Amino acid sequence: MGIRKVITDNRKARHDYFIEETYEAGIALQGTEVKSMRLGRVNLKDSYAHIQNGQLVLSNMHISPYEKASHFNHDPLRDRKLLMHKREIMRLWGKTREKGLTLVPLKLYFNEKNRVKVEIGLAKGKKLYDKREDLAKKDAERQIKRALSDKQKY
Repeated sequence: MGIRKVITDNRKARHDYFIEETYEAGIALQGTEVKSMRLGRVNLKDSYAHIQNGQLVLSNMHISPYEKASHFNHDPLRDRKLLMHKREIMRLWGKTREKGLTLVPLKLYFNEKNRVKVEIGLAKGKKLYDKREDLAKKDAERQIKRALSDKQKY
């Protein structure tokens, strides 16, 4: 892996889902969308990926309109085509059909060639008690770190 400049991260996805596998996909964008991404005006919070007519599509990703583009601007919530090999798409289609898994975008970034890439996760939904358990673990780790840093000060 080369140098990656992360545009946005979907932290809510890791809270709501168990991520089983991750995949990298390209994304078909318009020029004004890329300009907005360079400014960091993207939201992956409620977005999801699905397979439609044999193509991988990312829905509900919000890219704010580029202010300097006048009437050539894009629709902020339009469906965007994700670029993957056909056999990978068919493999994902099979997994989402049989096991009750879903496709969730985890991260949006520029790769070393300055192309926008999306990290897609094959995910399984967490139950409420799983989420509570994760929060309790994070809280315990935070308290341990705090106690150790206080000990080092004295």
